[in-house]
Amino acid sequence: MTNIHNCDKSGYKAWLVYNQATWTKPNPNTVLFDSICADPVQKELEVAVEELKEALTAISGKIPELVSKPTSGNTVLIHLIPQRKTLKTADTGNGSESDGYISDSEACRLDNEGFIIKSCQTGGANCTVIAAKTGAGALYGVFALIRHILCGTFDKNAYIVQNPAIKLRMLNQWDNMDGSIERGYAGNSIFYRNGQITTDLRRVRDYARLMASVGLNSIVLNNVNVHGPETRLITKEQLPKVARLADIFREYGIKIYLSINYSSPIELGGLDTADPLDSRVRSWWSEKASEIYEYIPDFGGFLVKADSEFRPGPFTYGRNHAEGANMLAAALKPYGGLVIWRCFVYNCRQDWRDRVTDRANSAYDNFMPLDGSFDDNVILQIKNGPMDFQVREPVSPLIGGLKKSNYMLELQVTQEYTGQQRHLCYLAPMWKDVLDFDTYSRGKGSTVARLLSEPEDGLISGIAAVSNIGDDMNWTGHDLAQANLYCYGRLAWDPWLTSEEIAREWTMQTFGRDPVVTDTITGMLLDSYHIYESYTTPLGIGWMVNPGHHYGPNVDGYEYSAWGTYHRADHKGIGVDRSVATGTGFAGKYFPPNSSIYESIETCPEELLLFFHRVEYDYRLKSGVTLIQYIYDSHFEGAARAAELVDRWKSLEGRIGSDCFGRVLARLEEQAAHACEWRDVINSYFYRKSGIPDEKSRPIY
Repeated sequence: MTNIHNCDKSGYKAWLVYNQATWTKPNPNTVLFDSICADPVQKELEVAVEELKEALTAISGKIPELVSKPTSGNTVLIHLIPQRKTLKTADTGNGSESDGYISDSEACRLDNEGFIIKSCQTGGANCTVIAAKTGAGALYGVFALIRHILCGTFDKNAYIVQNPAIKLRMLNQWDNMDGSIERGYAGNSIFYRNGQITTDLRRVRDYARLMASVGLNSIVLNNVNVHGPETRLITKEQLPKVARLADIFREYGIKIYLSINYSSPIELGGLDTADPLDSRVRSWWSEKASEIYEYIPDFGGFLVKADSEFRPGPFTYGRNHAEGANMLAAALKPYGGLVIWRCFVYNCRQDWRDRVTDRANSAYDNFMPLDGSFDDNVILQIKNGPMDFQVREPVSPLIGGLKKSNYMLELQVTQEYTGQQRHLCYLAPMWKDVLDFDTYSRGKGSTVARLLSEPEDGLISGIAAVSNIGDDMNWTGHDLAQANLYCYGRLAWDPWLTSEEIAREWTMQTFGRDPVVTDTITGMLLDSYHIYESYTTPLGIGWMVNPGHHYGPNVDGYEYSAWGTYHRADHKGIGVDRSVATGTGFAGKYFPPNSSIYESIETCPEELLLFFHRVEYDYRLKSGVTLIQYIYDSHFEGAARAAELVDRWKSLEGRIGSDCFGRVLARLEEQAAHACEWRDVINSYFYRKSGIPDEKSRPIY
């Protein structure tokens, strides 16, 4: 009988569940460590030592000894590289060791968050050293070592050198102080209750551990839609409590940021204006920044949603985004703080009869004319697509389009439009499509991953994502949705990892190394995004959801609203013409050859066909089937494959703890039933619109 991986029954420990069932020696070179060596006076290493001690104790069943010097090959030495003058030239590789463990050339390869894991001889003992320049780097190295042990990929001859590819790696909490979470699908906030910051911070610390384990280094603590109570987070009343949160995250190498209300000078300061060019407003923000940094000396800065979806901003005063952002940037500049300014700006009061205005153009049209106008501590935060986290969108042309401004990519881990953590939808394949997209902004090979990891000279870049956690015991409501938080952090650290590599890592750490379990769950994760897409919105059209909460099918839910999201289906066809020649011109905002590829219906990638083109139902796709038949086929197939996910999971009964097994099974059964609703609503809508029957005579209502 297969041993069941004895994970915690609630799923609370997520992928940081360690036990003997998780680990078995795969080869003779594998080391199981029984001692840890670190300089006891280096407080920076305390968390790293504690994390490693906990993991090794759980895996081996024996508490590792804390030693003052390595005594054997079963010792892990956690080492802070001494600060020394940066060498102008690296050593010649002759093995000279400037501090006994790491050579100058190795030290030169590391940034402040990087680490080296290698075999090292010291005092006659061959030990494994984790070396870094900072406590955060050492902590990342510890979690990497644990990950390799649990996945069976570490041995005593390992040599691992890693730096994060992207410098700013952030989560955005959409938490409100009443305890709710906007677009949260896993319970209430772990940060707030009844208008106050919670006093029980144990769960906050465990969240910081999860974040650090995948290399995330920044967090925004409150919703971008800042209500009255959250506006007061920057007051003396709340700052001591915010500082306690900062203290916890700091231990794990994470800086905190706050979303701010642009009208704070009015609401908190008693001014009659928030005009960014008014000297009183500038002085108010400067004094406020000074006050914040008194409580939190390493405060990261502000996240701002302005002039979007009824949020206040500089437009009220006839000012532009650069003038608005730069005023805040000037206040934060003396302290090293950043202003993160969201580019999610569009007209949400558009007349649905208006066929000229195109929401897809909005972010580009608002920010491209201002390229180069933003101060050097302003970062523009750009959603991955031009609309709003839809199941399928093209990459925003602002990414790569901006040449003189700092920017960062914004993703959504919480599954607002991808099943709300009631459906299984592993998002790594979607994000890989974004990261691997070639913008051609610097010529061929200018992928989004490259632009974020190699910003233009003098510029800074980053990546952010809307978090998917709440106070449900398993953090994400759906146990398998933990994989999305995990894969986001891993891609932020290394955007060239594959979706499968990350899925296997997560599965083995969470469920153990039973190959049947690993293969089954990895396969389910990898298939799930395309399954979800196939039974929901076809070929990049998006939006066919119930307004407001965005769960479940409603094809015309937004079609006649003011939010600018139209599919324009009639009895002849569907889709939005975004060509330059005859449409809204959006296709022309990309660099060649993307602009010409999107411009033509013949060359446009079919997964984005309806996003860029108006297409008649009898149009034949490359497969030879008509558009209407593709819609029917994909939705029948998607619902059938969703049902198969249930069977695939059931095949693991007896191999996974019964609590987790039951929770996931219930979610998958709900998904299978809901996929049938999607199938029937979408197919019936298009049958009634087109009058064209299904060639295979399947039930359509």
